[in-house]
Amino acid sequence: MATLPVTIDPEIREFLDAMSARWAAHPPLGSLDYPGQRAVCEAVRSRWAEGGPVMARTVERVFDPGAGSLRIRVYLPEGAREPAPALVYLHGGGFTLFSIDTHDRLMREYAAAGGFAVVGVDYPLSPEHKYPVALDRIAALMLWLRDHGDELGIDGSRLAMGGDSAGANLSFATALRLRDRGEGGVVRAILSNYGYFSNIISDEAEATFGGPTSNLDRDEALAYYTNYLTDMARECADPLVCPLLADMAGMPSVFLVIPQCDLLTEQSVAMAARLRAAGVATADKTYPGATHSFLEAMSVAAVAREAIADGARFVAKSLE
Repeated sequence: MATLPVTIDPEIREFLDAMSARWAAHPPLGSLDYPGQRAVCEAVRSRWAEGGPVMARTVERVFDPGAGSLRIRVYLPEGAREPAPALVYLHGGGFTLFSIDTHDRLMREYAAAGGFAVVGVDYPLSPEHKYPVALDRIAALMLWLRDHGDELGIDGSRLAMGGDSAGANLSFATALRLRDRGEGGVVRAILSNYGYFSNIISDEAEATFGGPTSNLDRDEALAYYTNYLTDMARECADPLVCPLLADMAGMPSVFLVIPQCDLLTEQSVAMAARLRAAGVATADKTYPGATHSFLEAMSVAAVAREAIADGARFVAKSLE
């Protein structure tokens, strides 16, 4: 766990308070079905997707890359030479919520800061689509981009993956699956933003960072795994479900963005140690005062802008 004093950054606190006020204008999520929950999430988070960089070109496509339909959105920034290297970005939301719309500004910020394309993916959400449906389609997309990325202005030989929370989980799982199938060279790097890598959350983490006043507590986190899986007790032994269990040998380079004040901080710290023990080129940085989902506060919080710039530099360097 982080050893710095546990004090939430004042700008992040303002973001959390503003988010709470927006949530209060809607019915409790638990009273809604999943489509209703998603609609509320889109409304609550719409403010944080506004503004930011303007892209030279944005391409949206719904197609089947080989394992079922996906909606993707490709962001090509000003000055990018096509075919451009690309970060394939997987939004968070506990395998259950959010979309490329909730994360639209974040992906544009990465594209503009790094000078690379970003491919946002609307993967199938749980509980309607259980493991491994999303993973199957994302892995198929990566192989399609390798072979056909030029159709979208993307250099298929220079692909990174990234995501926040459950999206980081899916990024690791995809890279692991491709490695195990002899396609390890497809993913050149992984950008991991406050990753959710295991159903094991310590009492210390819950006591320090969880509870009913936090923006993510243990009960909520475990409910997302329940949504994602058919049999949690059995499937959580699968390293493609809980990447903290995986053999990391042969994985691409990784940068872990770790908020100090997050229920999942301990998982990113453990992942960094596991990667280094396996000989994987690994960088990590802890952001004082940051919480889960803090990157969405980019319009109001300097710590979020710092983390985005750090991630963009890592991806750009990895795809040179």
